[in-house]
Formats: sequence, structure tokens, C-alpha cells
Amino acid sequence: MAQHPLQSQEWAEFRTKTGVKVVRLKNFQVFFHSMPKLPYTVGYLPKSALPTQKEFDELLKIGQQQKAIFIKVEPNLNFPAGRVNQQVRQFLLQSCRPGEDHFHRYTFQLDLTKPEEALLAAMKPKTRYNIRLAERRGVKVIPDKSAQAFATYLQLMWATTQRQGFYSHTRQYHRLLWETFKDTDIYQLFLAKYKNKVLAAYVFFVYDQVLYYPYGASSREHREVMAPHALFWEAIKFGKQKNCRLFDMWGSLGPEADPQDPWFGFHRFKAGFGGQLRESIGAYDLVINPWLYRVYQIANKLRWVILKLKK
Repeated sequence: MAQHPLQSQEWAEFRTKTGVKVVRLKNFQVFFHSMPKLPYTVGYLPKSALPTQKEFDELLKIGQQQKAIFIKVEPNLNFPAGRVNQQVRQFLLQSCRPGEDHFHRYTFQLDLTKPEEALLAAMKPKTRYNIRLAERRGVKVIPDKSAQAFATYLQLMWATTQRQGFYSHTRQYHRLLWETFKDTDIYQLFLAKYKNKVLAAYVFFVYDQVLYYPYGASSREHREVMAPHALFWEAIKFGKQKNCRLFDMWGSLGPEADPQDPWFGFHRFKAGFGGQLRESIGAYDLVINPWLYRVYQIANKLRWVILKLKK
């Protein structure tokens, strides 16, 4: 069985619907994205086990067959922050160049094998207080994957994206994801309601005894009732019921988080739940076409400059 939802058969089906070509190997699947108006692709191997040297050789051949400029390799390996295994990193650098991360380099992970009382005790006092405040104010959290619940989530997601100015997947991306996964046990959608109004909607994945939090959105209304705190706590309890051993919060800032960083609010919220800050091995580029790889890097930097100027 794959280690991560991005290596699942369902994820392959979803990405195929979005127009991405999926090539399945013995131990993992690689996603090839077509370059607009060009006969080349860019490959992505996300959250797999660490490839062996033989598998890197196989990836090189497949990349050539798919006319890939490079394949980005981002193994599902993380370590306590600041203690990344240098031997693993050096092994990756034998075949690859350091690449730009797609996933956040850091994430909080919470041990769900502990009893609820221990989890509460390990939280920051303000987080624990906010959970109890939400309960006292009558915030209700419900799992709901219905079409109506998804429409509410999508509406909140777009409002959150516009309000906070970060880049997000398209509405069609989220819709295809929901349509592909809604009948599986992997995809879970939770709503936090106050006086029958949805104030927060979060998507969680449950896979291989790990609970993940990839997407979430919240309203600016009634922020004083702390609906997101109630929702996160209910999701944690849900993960325990599903025998999850770990809660991966899918990204955060690093050990020296800057309070001025636009993501600091998300980081502080997640940190409050008492998880351990983990650092991933990072992303590495297996270069197939060195000349085009250099051109791609320059073009990609220009693309982000233009996007930021438009923003």
C-alpha cells in the first residue's frame, strides 16, 4: 500500500481527470504535466518512499520517454526540525539537483496514540481555552460530504482566498477532487456551525493511519466563538476513532517563524495544538534535459514575478 494519499489510486484517477498523465511503476506513480504550447513535460513524484538507485535509473528512462525536462522528486520523509538525515540528502544529490519545494518544508505532526486528556494537556493554554470557549458558545461540528456541504466549503474557500490574498487551486480542481473522493474513506469534510451558520469548513484526508489537513476555509463572522479551534479538535478526535496514529497538519513555517510572515497566523494556530515541528527531506530535481532545465528555471522565476505584480 502507498504511504501517502498522493500516491493512492484515487489520487491518480483525480489527476487524470485534471489532464495530468500518470505513469505507474512498481512502488510509486509519477505525474507528468504538459508544458503549454510545447512538446515537453515536467514530471512530479510526490510523497513516495525513497527511490533506490535502480528506481532512479528507471525514472530517467521514463522521463526521456515522456519528453520530460525534469522530474521533481519529493519523498515522504521527515525528521525533527533541524535534524534532517544528511546521508539521505547526499544519496538524493547523487542523482538529482536541489529543487524548489512543492510542499512546505516544515509541518506539525501530532501523536494521536495519546489519550484525549494528554492531548489537551499538551496544547498551549490559549488553544485549550478557545476549544472550551467554542463549546460553551454552542459551536457544533459535523462531518458532511454532501453536495450542499461541498458548495458551502467552496464558497468559504473562495472568500478566504480573496480575503487573505494567497494562491489557490481552481474551483474546478476542488470539485473534481470532491467528486473523485467523496465516496471513499479517504476524503472527509467537516463543518463548524454557530446558530445554524457555517463559520469554518475543513477537508481532511485519512490514509494509512494518518490524518491530514490539506484544505480549509473560514468566515470572518463571529470570530469570537473560535469555530476553527472546535473543528480541529473534533477532527483530532475523529482521527483517533479511525485508529490514526498521527495527525499531519500539511505545512507550517520553520523554527524561527517571522510574525510578519503572511502565513504566521496559520502557523500559530497549528502550533497551539501541541504537535512536533518536523522538517521534510525536501524536493530534488532529476534533470532529463539540462539545457531546457536552465531555460525552465528562468521562465518560472519570471512567471512568479509577474504573478506577484498582478497580485
